[in-house]
Amino acid sequence: MDPLSVTASIIAVLQLSAKVLTYLNDVNAASKDRAKCAVEASNLHSLLFSLRFRLEEGTADTPWYTAIRDLAVEKGPLDQFKQALETLQDGMTDGGLLEKACKTLTWKFKKEEIAGILNRIERLKSLIEIALQMDHFKLSQAIKDDTGFVRTHVPIIQSGVDKIRQDQDSASHRTLLEWISHSDYPTQQSDIIERRQEGTGQWFLDAPEVEKWLSEPKATLFCPGIPGAGKTMVAAIAIDHLLESVHKGSAGVAFVYCNYKAQGEQDVSSMLAAVLKQLVQARPSTKEPVERLHKQHASRGTKPSSEEIFCALRDVLAQYPTAYIVIDALDECRADDGTRFQFLTKLRDLQTTGDLRLMVTSRAILEIVKEFRDALTLEVQASKEDVKRFVAGQIYRLPNCIQRDLALQSKVQGKIVEAVDGMFLLARLHTDSLLDKRTPKEVKLCLDKLSKGSAALDDAYGDALERIKGQLPGDYERAKKVLSWITLAKRPLTTTEICCILAVEPGETELDPENILDIEDLVSVCAGLVVVDPESAVIRLVHYTTQEYFERTAHKWNPTAQQYIASTCLTYLSFTEFKSGSCATDKDFEERLQRSQFLDYAAKNWADHTRAVEGEVLELAGHEQIVKLLLENNANVNAQHGYNGNALQAASLAGHKQIVELLLNNNANVNAQGGLYTNALYAASSKGHTQIGGRSGNALQVASLSGHIQIVKLLLKNNADVNAQGGFHSNALQAASITGNTQMVKLLLDNNANINDYTGKFGHALQAALRHGSELWIKMVQDNIATAVIQLHQDMEELEHTCI
Repeated sequence: MDPLSVTASIIAVLQLSAKVLTYLNDVNAASKDRAKCAVEASNLHSLLFSLRFRLEEGTADTPWYTAIRDLAVEKGPLDQFKQALETLQDGMTDGGLLEKACKTLTWKFKKEEIAGILNRIERLKSLIEIALQMDHFKLSQAIKDDTGFVRTHVPIIQSGVDKIRQDQDSASHRTLLEWISHSDYPTQQSDIIERRQEGTGQWFLDAPEVEKWLSEPKATLFCPGIPGAGKTMVAAIAIDHLLESVHKGSAGVAFVYCNYKAQGEQDVSSMLAAVLKQLVQARPSTKEPVERLHKQHASRGTKPSSEEIFCALRDVLAQYPTAYIVIDALDECRADDGTRFQFLTKLRDLQTTGDLRLMVTSRAILEIVKEFRDALTLEVQASKEDVKRFVAGQIYRLPNCIQRDLALQSKVQGKIVEAVDGMFLLARLHTDSLLDKRTPKEVKLCLDKLSKGSAALDDAYGDALERIKGQLPGDYERAKKVLSWITLAKRPLTTTEICCILAVEPGETELDPENILDIEDLVSVCAGLVVVDPESAVIRLVHYTTQEYFERTAHKWNPTAQQYIASTCLTYLSFTEFKSGSCATDKDFEERLQRSQFLDYAAKNWADHTRAVEGEVLELAGHEQIVKLLLENNANVNAQHGYNGNALQAASLAGHKQIVELLLNNNANVNAQGGLYTNALYAASSKGHTQIGGRSGNALQVASLSGHIQIVKLLLKNNADVNAQGGFHSNALQAASITGNTQMVKLLLDNNANINDYTGKFGHALQAALRHGSELWIKMVQDNIATAVIQLHQDMEELEHTCI
């Protein structure tokens, strides 16, 4: 190796070490190991600089140069140091993924991993120090000794390096999968299967249709069922069985739980991506198609299209000899925009390219049933044996009078099995209906009244609501809030979010930590209609039919629910903590989200909730920031509703000058009619808010009637129509004339008010003035003699005619 090659090797190492030193200084940690690495790498960096310049000064034919070359041989000291630097770099940047995304660097190394790196740095530092002494004999011997050391310890060092890189690969793999899909269906699977009563669902696994599906290439199994039959649990049982079987084979397994609450997130791309994520997660060696998409899109900040995800999924499936995909609750997948049909089409296209076996559960909706007319079909319904097992498993929750009486337990099981008629959900609701029955007589009376047939679910939900209403007032109100939020929320809520939500108090500017409830208390007041999934920490209604029931009956049990939700969102977003504006860094933003658990939901969904009741919420108009938020999100500034008519009238009536100006600047209609005060300017003028101006409209008559001279001047200055018609007194001049306010009349006449307008209850202005004394009449005649005389004759004729 010539001197230039040695110098080039040193320069390459210098460049890498400079980069790593930058990372070490930027890393988000105060670790002593990190500091020691930074110091030692910096010292060696300086020594290498000196060695580089010494090489450039010398000649190539000296023995010292010959010895120096051995530093740069393959797998020699410089290579060892370079490898240590690369390990540090990859560990801090997750293989470069975080670096590209400009994320915060973190320190993830264990002490034993750093010990090997520091040892390697120290060995090279010693060699460089000897090299700088220009003693080629000493340098040659040192390199020889170092080579022997490395030969002995390389397996140990390499093992540590391999472990670090393995961890880095795992972190990179997780980052890649999270990029392709944020879904977490495996967590949902864990939550569902955890609720399985031992032994239930075996009938499904033993069915010949299932056996055929499991063994027949490209088979499709369709599992329809009535609401509450247990379709989701059957899907979970099938998935659990597949996952257990896969451990013994090489098949791929993926699944999607369709959810009415997540329709906005469950489009074709996201569901295909979720399947792709699970298959690559199970077999990392198949990740290349996803890496290709990441390389193509991540640096540009774009997302792959549905077709690109489909192609990647097809390529991954090609690496599996067999794959099973389970889709639960297809009926809850959005249909009106074509999502359901397109998703099914993509899955069938995948079946044509390989051995993909598809299982789908759904309500027996005609258009879905038609899609599976050629598939294996197995109806899902709760077997009597399963219902008995379920009820037996719930006895521990029931009152003592049942727990200590075996005969009564048997009666409970028999009556509930008889009543549910294949509906697992009804078994749960009927069991919950016994929770407050404290004597055998109460239990038996309740069992005798258990509803059956098509109306049974509604009856059960109605009974549950009656139990909720029968609680203490505070618990009843809490239950109403919880049920309203879960029913109307745009996405599933976590337990942390719901506890934070219920702590928000109207009119407050911050959250009081002493007002936060325990999730157990919130669940307990909802009479079994609400459950918590422990793995995902999601709080939800017990079933889709519960959602449908509450949506149908919302006008009865909580007609103001949407307004309450919108107001809660707006109140929260108006908290003092958020007035500082957006966060300066990603770290600050993450910390804010951690502190403010309701912020993510409120910020993303407040506008949707508000649009449903924008009339009521806009009418509040009490906070400028809220109004800005509403307007920025296309709220209807002229929406008519309620006592005050619209937002502009409400703000005018309340005297909010800044809000009125904001509304007017956003095209609020100053002449909009409606509400008690007819329009906004009317409202502002009648209350005497001189700081609130108008631009046109019959507010002048109200100001004139009320004697608010400053408001009239402001309105006229802003081009208000002095002769605008409308309202009880028709126009401003007539209203002023009624009051006998000479100054007001003069002001209006000076601004070209038409004295001859003949409208309204009192005719024209002179007739109105005539009713309230001749002084004003005379003044007006003096100022407008010609017109007044003509009008006087007309008035006298009319008076004579009236007398006759």
